[in-house]
Parts: sequence; C-alpha cells; structure tokens
Amino acid sequence: MALTVEGPRPRRLAVRIREGEGPAVVWLGGFRSDMRATKAAALDAWAAGEGRRMVRFDYSGHGESEGRFEDGTISDWLDDAEAVIATHAGERPILVGSSMGGWIACLVARNRARQGRSLGGMVLIAPALDFTEELMWASFPPEIRERLARDGVWYRPTDYAPEPDPIRMALIEDGRRHLLLGEDLEPGGPVHILQGMRDPDVPYAHALRILERLPAEGTRLTLVKDADHRLSRPQDIALLVRTVEAMARGA
Repeated sequence: MALTVEGPRPRRLAVRIREGEGPAVVWLGGFRSDMRATKAAALDAWAAGEGRRMVRFDYSGHGESEGRFEDGTISDWLDDAEAVIATHAGERPILVGSSMGGWIACLVARNRARQGRSLGGMVLIAPALDFTEELMWASFPPEIRERLARDGVWYRPTDYAPEPDPIRMALIEDGRRHLLLGEDLEPGGPVHILQGMRDPDVPYAHALRILERLPAEGTRLTLVKDADHRLSRPQDIALLVRTVEAMARGA
C-alpha cells in the first residue's frame, strides 16, 4: 500500500503491513537500505509465525517509495517514519532501527516522550545516532569538506552498492538540527542495542556513547565480538529475532 506524506514536497511512501496482534513491530531501515533487506524480511517471517502485527516501509528516495535519494535529509526521513507510525502502528509500538534507522527511532521516541506518549520499546542495531556529524563530517579530510562547501555534493565510494553514495552538504547541515548525543535520552520504554565489534562503519565505541545517554533502567547492550556492520549472518539474525521477540512479549 502507499501513504502520502504532506508538506512542501508531498511524496508517496511504499508501506507493507502484516496484520496481526499488537503492539506493532515497526522496521526502520538504514541509509540507502529498504524494507526488503535481509533483517527486515527475517523479522517479517517471525511476525507471520507469531501472528504479530508488523509494519515495514521505505523512506522517500529509498526502495519502492517516491523521490530521489540524494534529495533526502534526516528531517524528511523522520517525517516519513512519524507519518507511517501514526497511521499504521497504533499505541506503544516497538521500533526496530538499523543503523540510520536507530537514529530515526530515537528521534521518534524523543518526540513522542515530549507529547507524553510512550513506546513498547526499541531494538537498535548498530545505531548510527548523529552519524552525519560524528561519523561523516568529523572524519572527512579538509579536501572533502572543501568539495562539499564548493559543489554541494561528494560521491562517496561504498561497499554496500555498486554506485557511490551521494553525500550532500544539505544532508550534513540538516543533520545538525537533530543531534542527540549532547543530551540525555528519554526513550519512553526499554532499549536493547545489538552491536558488532568488527563494525567499520559504526564503531562499537559509538554504541557505548549512546549507552551513556540512556537510562540505566531498562537499557541493555549486546556486543557481538566477531560481527560487522551488517549483522546479517544466520546467528546474528537469530539474535535479532530473539531480542525482538523478548521485547514484544514484555511490552
């Protein structure tokens, strides 16, 4: 099905709903990923077996949704997530955020907490909070920063796709509006982080910084020493499903 997000740039998002009992599990994918990715598909299969409601969608410019990826910003993708959750997830959803989706999930949680609304919980997979600033801009050498300032875009080679990632200065600047690591996080529900210690993209030290910002009560971190950023091996998928299942049963 499709959902139209209103605003200055209206766009139609592709959404897949697995009917079932709640609280709904909502998949929030990563940067340039989509709702048919391995981890999302595995969770959907679990939801089918459990009779659990699950919501998957593609951000604008991703997968089957409208828009160009290079035009998107964190603000846009947050708006997309909040529109889908408000329309399809019901009360106290469980957010499962992978990489960038972990940042989006935490922004959704913060906004809900400000409205006095809670979550069933969050499972965050290699969560890339503040990645535009902490994992991109802070690591860019001067020549890349100069190119972004001059051209507005830099095409970054990636191991996850045949073509490079278009990184726009607008993405970096917009990301600064949504930084979270400078303040304590109030997630409005339990949080379980899954993090590979061989992750070259989101180092496990980043997960430790996030952990410091979360409440002690209801927060867990599982480090997988031999896992990389994808966390998509059979044993990693099994860990993810067990973690989401435990979160769902406790919600």
